[in-house]
Amino acid sequence: MKAGLIVMAVWLAVASSPLAAAQLYLWKDAQGRTMYSDQPPPAGIRNAQQKSFKGSIIEVGESYAVKTAREKNPITLYASACGIPCDQARQLLNERGVPFSNKDPQANPEAQAELKKLTGRLSVPVLVVGSDKIDGFETGQWQAMIDRAGYPKSALPGRKPTPAVPPASAPAPAPAP
Repeated sequence: MKAGLIVMAVWLAVASSPLAAAQLYLWKDAQGRTMYSDQPPPAGIRNAQQKSFKGSIIEVGESYAVKTAREKNPITLYASACGIPCDQARQLLNERGVPFSNKDPQANPEAQAELKKLTGRLSVPVLVVGSDKIDGFETGQWQAMIDRAGYPKSALPGRKPTPAVPPASAPAPAPAP
């Protein structure tokens, strides 16, 4: 049984090796047209280039669904060091893989003025998705609003969202005497 597994593993490794690396040939034909092929060029072709590729993995910064949702309904989080509600708000957005602008009204007078104009007060957290807003943190309401905006239910494995605007830095704590 063990020998059979080893033989199977070796066979799979040998059989899949052509898939791991591909060859591409580039040359110009007699009429001056650029040709691409996975087969070597005809014998009379000079200056042919051979390129190696390792697999067909496409790496992107964010999924198409996230990009589309972000373009249609950008997310802004107004939060500060308000404790559990602000921490839970950030955690929810990060778990969903949602890119968001983080604005701290305590650290930024412009964010404070925006929040006052938006809600009429300075309480946080406030979630703005497109033109809709929710004042205060309630998981169900936030999830529903993010769903309506078209964002995925969770982040891609191993990925965290890139904030649209870097979070404002919190004031440094006073040194201990």
